[in-house]
Parts: sequence; structure tokens; C-alpha cells
Amino acid sequence: MHCESVATPTEFVRTFGGKRVIEKVLIANNGIAAVKCMRSIRKWAYELFGNEKAIKFVVMVSPDDLKANAEFIRMADLSVTVPGGTNNYNYANTELILDIAKRIPVQAVWAGWGHASENPKLPELLHAHGITFIGPPEHAMWALGDKIASSILAQSANVPTLPWNGMDIRLDDALERVAAGECITVPEDVYARGCIKSMKDGLEAAIKIGFPVMIKASEGGGGKGKKKKVPTRLCVDTTA
Repeated sequence: MHCESVATPTEFVRTFGGKRVIEKVLIANNGIAAVKCMRSIRKWAYELFGNEKAIKFVVMVSPDDLKANAEFIRMADLSVTVPGGTNNYNYANTELILDIAKRIPVQAVWAGWGHASENPKLPELLHAHGITFIGPPEHAMWALGDKIASSILAQSANVPTLPWNGMDIRLDDALERVAAGECITVPEDVYARGCIKSMKDGLEAAIKIGFPVMIKASEGGGGKGKKKKVPTRLCVDTTA
């Protein structure tokens, strides 16, 4: 529904008591993620301000994107060329994203999904330079993006979890601290108890849990680091 009394993002922020005006957003992603972001926000901007271009979009463009004549490039208000290759050279490069955000400049960054979107270093860097990260705060990403920390937090809050090598670890008074509005973090010594540091540790944990087991890196996503193991052959670490 069009709102006659609010014509710009500045008026919107002032009307609703906000503190930061966002008029330009860097999309640290490509492909359909970037397209969906621009379509959604432009639809919202048109319905609210009567102007779909009330918020401008800056996109990062790799050589492969240019070669494909990707739709998100044509939709953007401004594009910045970035190196090709794997995403650590472009869309997952937090330092590069920060540099572009500062140089343009933009008031906010949207990382979508994949790439740098789950890296808590990105919101941490952006917030340190006064740039809004459109997504969860870094402390939540540090806790929930890590499989060990998130499992410890979940079971401390009595949330059912799958059996794993740290399934007996709990944080004292976690529920009371959450109810009191405290930010819960996992201390390093507690976190270390959930880590597998050797083949011997892994074998003991697997026997305790029961086969088959899944070996998973504590960070990352997409399932690329998952390995299914069955006891066709039990190994011991002779170096331990």
C-alpha cells in the first residue's frame, strides 16, 4: 500500500524513529540471490514510496558474470568489477567487500546466502566502520555458525540434539542467563571439550555414539565436509 506521508527513506526513518538512513546497498553476491534481493526491495520501495529506485543497488561483478551477461548486472544501479576465480577472491572475500562498501560508499551490505553470508567476520568488519550488515549480528553468527558452539548452546537450553561427541556438555545457568537478557557465549575451555583432536578421540567418540557416524567440520555449510563412516575397519592412531 502506498504511503502518501512518506516519500523517501529519510522521511521513513524520521517518521518511525529510526537512527540510520539506508539509500544505497552493496549486494555481496551474484546470480539469482542478487536478483531476488533487488526485486523484493524495489517492490517494497514502490509500494511504500511510490518509487522503486528509492534505494540504489551496487553489485560485484566477476569476469564470469560479465561473460554470461548476468541479469543482476543489468538490474543494478552501479557495478564494481572484482577478480574471477574461486569465491575467496570475490564474493567471499570480506576485506574486498568492506573496501568496496567504503569506496562507493554504501550504508549497508546484503550478502544473501552462501559466499560470505555465514562468515561473522563480515558483519564485524562492517560494524567497525559504521556500515550496516543486513543479517544477524556477528555474535550470533559466531555461536550458531559453528557446529560445536551451536550444539552446546542448544543442549544447554534443553533443545534436543543428535548424539555427538560433546553431547554431555552443558553451560551452567544458561536458561536463567537468557531470561535475564544476557548474551550467551561458549567459553574456550568448554568449547575445547567438544573438539576431536586426534584419531583416537574420534574412534572413542564413534564407539560411544554408535555406527554409522558422520564426521563434520565445525564450520562451513553445504554438506561438502560431511563424511559417512561405518566400522568396516577400525583404525588406531599409532602416533598418539
